[in-house]
Amino acid sequence: MTRRPADARGKADFGWLKSAHSFSFGEYYDPAHMGFGNLRVINDDLVAGGKGFGQHPHKNAEIFSYVMGGALAHKDSMGNGSVVDAGGVQYMSAGSGVTHSEFNPSETDEMRFLQVWLLPDVQNTAPAYDTIDLSPADKDGKLKLFLSHDGRDGSMATQADASVYAATLRGDQSFTADVPAGRKAWVQVADGALTVNNVALSKGDGLAIEGDGTLTFANGADAEILFFDLAA
Repeated sequence: MTRRPADARGKADFGWLKSAHSFSFGEYYDPAHMGFGNLRVINDDLVAGGKGFGQHPHKNAEIFSYVMGGALAHKDSMGNGSVVDAGGVQYMSAGSGVTHSEFNPSETDEMRFLQVWLLPDVQNTAPAYDTIDLSPADKDGKLKLFLSHDGRDGSMATQADASVYAATLRGDQSFTADVPAGRKAWVQVADGALTVNNVALSKGDGLAIEGDGTLTFANGADAEILFFDLAA
C-alpha cells in the first residue's frame, strides 16, 4: 500500500476554479504519477458560483463526477441536460467522441466535485450518459456500488474494467473489502479521516493497493471515500 498525500497533489488556481490533481493533468505533469492501472484522473475541483467549463470535447474516456457540495449542471452533444445535486453522480462514456459543458448553476454558492477518468476496454464505442443519486443511507458504514463494467446491483454500466464504490464512515463503524488476485485497488478520501489496515488517511489522500488481500476500513471521523476495484 502506497499513500498519495493530499499536499503532494498537483495544484491549479484559476480564480473561479481551484483544483487538486492526484495524477498528471493539464499543466501539472509528474511522470511518477500518470495514473494507476486503468484509473487515469482524479481531480478535486472547487468551482465558484455561476462559473464552469464551456463546451469541450472528449474521446475514449470514461468520466464520472461525484458531487460533494452544491450542484453540477451538464449539457452535451447527445442532447442530455441535467442538474446533479450533492450525493449524486453523473457518468459519461465519451466513446467515439462527445462535447459537453459543466457549470455551477448557483450564482452565489461554491460547488465541489471529484472528476474521475477511467480508460475504456474498447475504444470508439457509442457515447452514453447516465446519472445516479446516492442517499446517505446507501453508503452509511458500507460500500455502495455505483459504477461497474456489468451494471450489476443497480449500478451504472461503464466501458472500463472497474467497480467503483462510495462509503461514509464514522464512530465505531467498520467494514472490509477484498482485493482479488490480479486486481489493483485505490482509495480516495473525499472528506474526513479514517484508517485502512491501520494506515491513517485524511481528506484528499489517496491510497494505492497492489496485491491481493482484505482491507479493513475503520476509525472514521466524518469520512467519505471512493473505493476503486481496478484492472491490473
